Amino acid sequence: MGKLIGYARVSTRVQDADRQITDLLGAGVRHDDLYTDHGVSGARTSRPSFDNAVKALHEGDTLVITTLDRLGRSTANMLDLSQGLRERKIGLRVLNLGGGDVDTGTPMGSMVFTVMAALAQMELDIKRERITDSVSKRRAAGKDLGGRRPQFTNSQIDNARRLIDAGQSATQVARDLGMSRATLYRRIAEIEAQNWITTQD
Repeated sequence: MGKLIGYARVSTRVQDADRQITDLLGAGVRHDDLYTDHGVSGARTSRPSFDNAVKALHEGDTLVITTLDRLGRSTANMLDLSQGLRERKIGLRVLNLGGGDVDTGTPMGSMVFTVMAALAQMELDIKRERITDSVSKRRAAGKDLGGRRPQFTNSQIDNARRLIDAGQSATQVARDLGMSRATLYRRIAEIEAQNWITTQD
């Protein structure tokens, strides 16, 4: 009888794979046959521990994962992997797929895997579409898209004001700084107000 090779993955360094590891050990995988990737996205083709897990598999062995998304994000990649393992006479077992334990070594298991892989891809595509749509709407409405904004010193704003006073286009000066014309004028007004208050003290 072949070995069970377990694979666990978490996308960020702050997450832990304890739950996955517990489930894999409960399914009969030995500690020595466990491979874990930390801080590695499923979208990446190359995952160090996953690559090592696949290399450790021999004919008759079974790759065991807890959920389908531990394998990857693309239906094509997941199906290619499943087919590649099948050609090497290696099984693939997903512990929590469609509410149960699925083994692609059986015809029913293979069919369920194919359907669930397609659904996982569809779910990811829908999420991406929603994010893209949300960003587009916020951009069209002129709203903040998030992210860290560049910080400009009073000296930089003063230099910008001098350029405008010298006849340069305020729109172009603001664009060069990476801010809107309105924001530049607001910063100039703030500095002028601060300078006025200072002179009154």
